[in-house]
Amino acid sequence: MKIASSKFTILMPGRLTNWKGQEKFIESLNILIEDYNFTEFQAILLGSDQGRTVYKKKLVNLVERYNLNKKIKFINHCKEMPLAYSLADVVVSASIEPEAFGRVAVEAQSMGKPIVASDIGGSKETILNKKSGFLYKFDDPRELAKSLNTVIQLTQEELKSMGNEGRKNITKKFDVETMCSTNLNEYKKLLNN
Repeated sequence: MKIASSKFTILMPGRLTNWKGQEKFIESLNILIEDYNFTEFQAILLGSDQGRTVYKKKLVNLVERYNLNKKIKFINHCKEMPLAYSLADVVVSASIEPEAFGRVAVEAQSMGKPIVASDIGGSKETILNKKSGFLYKFDDPRELAKSLNTVIQLTQEELKSMGNEGRKNITKKFDVETMCSTNLNEYKKLLNN
């Protein structure tokens, strides 16, 4: 499968491991086709199995079972993550267990890309729901498919606007000087107690 610029591109970066939610993601893409009749997409699972060959085989078998071989591409590694993000129309973080921070959500927003992420862990704090992306009920492929369909229905202008909101969100929250100042204030409070 070549990456086609004419198709809606869904990127899911992250090492291949059960708690990252790749199975739920694949299920959601099948639901996207069956329930929403949307087929003009390509999905990229970008990440190494790090020796978890049984899990990767399980994912490949799931792709085959849903007949998504022409829709989903597995890419083991990418040295240029900004390039990978730039090719995406939307980025997905489908973790089924809370992540302390959730770097994918922050990276996607910093690259001006809408993010669809599970409503647990750090994503709840880094994503402005329905403004810079969408939070969906974790571990629920139907909710993920619904959120993806919502993003797919957006116009190019709306996608760009959502991406811009994400970029503003990240530059505001993760400005180095602001973060240092906030940390120093917290330390001062602790020292004064």
